[in-house]
Amino acid sequence: MSYRLDIDPVAQAQIRALPSVALVALAEVMSMLELTPWAGRPINEGNPDGNVRVLPFGTAALITYLILEDQRRVDVLEVLWVG
Repeated sequence: MSYRLDIDPVAQAQIRALPSVALVALAEVMSMLELTPWAGRPINEGNPDGNVRVLPFGTAALITYLILEDQRRVDVLEVLWVG
């Protein structure tokens, strides 16, 4: 069973600002989040079971998201391009 993705308006704006070279990698990470969101590392290493996770993608980007397990939903909070 897959997770539903909900993209925060701030993250939507950040996605629109991504360079085209990042879009393929973003599509891959979004597909991964629908199936295995727990694969990302916790944003707080002191809370390894925390629901807020981060995952690098492409060569210079990071996505931050919240897993709402009871709703089978992933809220994408932030998409940063550092390249």
